[in-house]
Amino acid sequence: MSAADTPKRSMRTPLGRVRNLGAAHSGTSDFWRQRITGVAMTLLMIPVIVIVMMTLGSNQAGAKVILGSLPIAVIMLLFIIASAWHMKIGMQVVIEDYVHNEKLKLVSIMLNNFFSIAVALASTYAILKLASGV
Repeated sequence: MSAADTPKRSMRTPLGRVRNLGAAHSGTSDFWRQRITGVAMTLLMIPVIVIVMMTLGSNQAGAKVILGSLPIAVIMLLFIIASAWHMKIGMQVVIEDYVHNEKLKLVSIMLNNFFSIAVALASTYAILKLASGV
């Protein structure tokens, strides 16, 4: 029997070989999503800082005029979406790494998802309300 005829030894379980899944069962999708949202936030940071500086010293009506314009509303909405998504993924990684009780981990991840969605929706509502003029 030659070396080519011997079966390959693997550290994977038979079920893992059948399903063709690695240890995490999902790959690196969250890793790449967090990197993409990080790059998006970095690119949007300068326009957001300029927008914030434009509103400094303004009264409420002046800030409403600035934040109500369409290009600024779009920039702010993109920044809100990227930030909320980035926050959700980052906190989920922390929870998965440091919370060892499975029930507490599940509850924490659910609360993280609800909180991230609530922050994104409230912020989006505020920007859309300003942009629509209602």
